[in-house]
Amino acid sequence: MFSKILIANRGEIALRVIRAAREMGIASVAVHSTADADAMHVRMADEALCIGPPSANDSYLSIPAIISACEITGAEAIHPGYGFLSENASFVQIVEDHGLTFIGPSSAHIRMMGDKITAKETMRALGVPCVPGSQGGVPDLEAARAVAAEIGYPVIVKATAGGGGRGMKLARTAADIDQAFQTARAEAKAAFGNADVYIEKYLGHPRHIEIQVFGDGKGRAVHLGERDCSLQRRHQKVLEEAPGPAIDPATRARIGAICAEAVARMGYSGAGTIEFLYEDGEFYFIEMNTRLQVEHPVTEAVFGVDLVREQIRVAAGLPLSFHQEDLIPNGHAIEVRINAERLPNFAPCPGKVKTFHAPGGLGVRIDSALYGGYVIPPYYDSLIAKLIVHGRDRPEALARLDRALGEIIIDGVDSTLPLFKALLAEPDIRAGDYTIHWLEHFLAERLG
Repeated sequence: MFSKILIANRGEIALRVIRAAREMGIASVAVHSTADADAMHVRMADEALCIGPPSANDSYLSIPAIISACEITGAEAIHPGYGFLSENASFVQIVEDHGLTFIGPSSAHIRMMGDKITAKETMRALGVPCVPGSQGGVPDLEAARAVAAEIGYPVIVKATAGGGGRGMKLARTAADIDQAFQTARAEAKAAFGNADVYIEKYLGHPRHIEIQVFGDGKGRAVHLGERDCSLQRRHQKVLEEAPGPAIDPATRARIGAICAEAVARMGYSGAGTIEFLYEDGEFYFIEMNTRLQVEHPVTEAVFGVDLVREQIRVAAGLPLSFHQEDLIPNGHAIEVRINAERLPNFAPCPGKVKTFHAPGGLGVRIDSALYGGYVIPPYYDSLIAKLIVHGRDRPEALARLDRALGEIIIDGVDSTLPLFKALLAEPDIRAGDYTIHWLEHFLAERLG
């Protein structure tokens, strides 16, 4: 086992890794920018090292600075958290070349799944159901028109290196395909430096269902059920829950087994999430995230496992600490992502937190790096807290979420807390009856 690991991240996810390491008796190293000198992860780690100015490009994304920090502190392994360098295959290769361990999958698997066309082809070959669409990239307008006509409208044009909703354009009819194709390519080039796009059938009212998988890198893998992440704004998840309200045990077992088998055959190591659109009882693969997800706590709550601890164990060469038959879901969990944003426009709202009071009680967890007097910097993601609740069933989880939202206090900056209080008053949310388009319609009607 490692004696010291470095966390190449910040905020609540850095704290999450520090806590797991401390329980395992592993020393932790926090890296930080000058803007984060007073951040909670810097205070909580066993060691801390400044690696650059506020800009993420010059600090948290600076590979030379992070490698140097390992050499200075003697850290043997790097946990990337999520975001930043967590899915950067070149970074993983550099880490390995320096004799360090990356706590995550191999650079080959990250590269494979980072390209959506390759990912789709790989998953199709492994028996994972996929959305009908182009066989690889679409090189020009003529090919785009032909593919769209073959699979039928509406279709969606997507950047192969996309993410966060960028490089995605909908074509509802043949009259839309030319502009959708050209706009998607231009956005993809600007955002990712890669103009390649592909085309898929557009599903009208799907849910976003993701399967948590875990592999030991030696041909054994398990799944830990699904999470429903359908409540999204501009392709960004807002609320997640497990198990999914629309998934029955037999369906869960079937798609879970398919995903676990695919990951085992890949020889995948560590945590991963296989994401699907789900409509009319069918699953359609969209992508695989080769990292820990923001919403991993809901799975931890339902299955009673520490996914970060397991990541560290597997990276150190140890076997998985559980088998598939050990993974029995218990109850229901919901997570809401609280951002420092001003409604109704969701404009980032950095600033000084005057008071922070975390909710408590049975079945309530808060993952946050906030404290009274902390100044939220303007340079990074606006996520400031994740509120996770667990109950014996979904109604109890909803009741606990309602209670916890009434207890939490974040004073000094605006946040998205009012949104979740409004959502809990909606019959559709209470019934679990929503799709990936529900929240956008709600926001347009209520906050317009």
